[in-house]
Amino acid sequence: MKHYPFTTPATARLTAVAAIPLILAACGGGGGGDSAAPAPTGPQSITIDFAAKAGSQNVQCGTPITGLGTGGVTAELHDLRFYVSNVALLNEKDEPVSVTLDVNDWQTKEVALIDLEDAKGACADAGTSATNFQIKGTVPAGTYKGVKLTVGVPASLNHTDYAVAAKPMDVQALAWSWQAGRKFAQIEVNPQGGVARPAPAAPGSTFYVHLGSTGCTGNPVTGETVSCARPNRMDFHFHEFNTATQKIVLDLAGLYAGSDLGTDLGGAPGCMSGATDPECEPIYKAMKLDLVTGKPIDDGHGQTVFRTEAK
Repeated sequence: MKHYPFTTPATARLTAVAAIPLILAACGGGGGGDSAAPAPTGPQSITIDFAAKAGSQNVQCGTPITGLGTGGVTAELHDLRFYVSNVALLNEKDEPVSVTLDVNDWQTKEVALIDLEDAKGACADAGTSATNFQIKGTVPAGTYKGVKLTVGVPASLNHTDYAVAAKPMDVQALAWSWQAGRKFAQIEVNPQGGVARPAPAAPGSTFYVHLGSTGCTGNPVTGETVSCARPNRMDFHFHEFNTATQKIVLDLAGLYAGSDLGTDLGGAPGCMSGATDPECEPIYKAMKLDLVTGKPIDDGHGQTVFRTEAK
């Protein structure tokens, strides 16, 4: 004859209460039996990668680039460098969260230099063999879905002597002669056949795109504050961007879509940020910059210079 344990109402209640956590676990209360991953608590390290292309063509020094501009010309890269600031990731609410930049030879706390030339081919004229395709830094713990940046150097740092500046603000080739400023972007190609210019100017070999602040007053050498009528800093952003799986591409096909690279109608050869330079009109349109005011149009929406691509 079997004997069963004696159970009182009180012990029955205790047994039922003790079983509740087991029932919850069996019913999926713990995420199907898996423990939830701990939420990040400290700063997250991030890397933003860059590349240069012309449509589907990889762009590099010493390799011809075909089908550029309104004339579909073939050209060779001469230079491709630009400063980036105001780097931020967009959180789930589409709000910018500033990236704290690592400090190294390519970055200060405020500015990074992207250098996509390697001094080969025509780039040997003024380029360097050193390159930099990345921005590195940290952001607060969180979930991010986009990115926002500015091509340019902040006004507080722009008008300084490059010869005594910290890296990467010490690049002589990017020094701007006006009020000791910087060229924010130096993008240059040599079209086959050269660049025809109005007489009596001789034809040129290079179509220049130099972006920098213009209409500046004040002498930084004597301690005066420099003020520029046209800032010419290009804002751009992507609402959907994953730093782990995507990179930012500077697309020469998009930059030159409205430009005849074989002809210059006046002013500086190519576009050197002149408000009345005819070659700047299509360049600024691609950058979504107002040529007269030098300010971004619609926060850079619709710009065709930068796009994203899978790594």
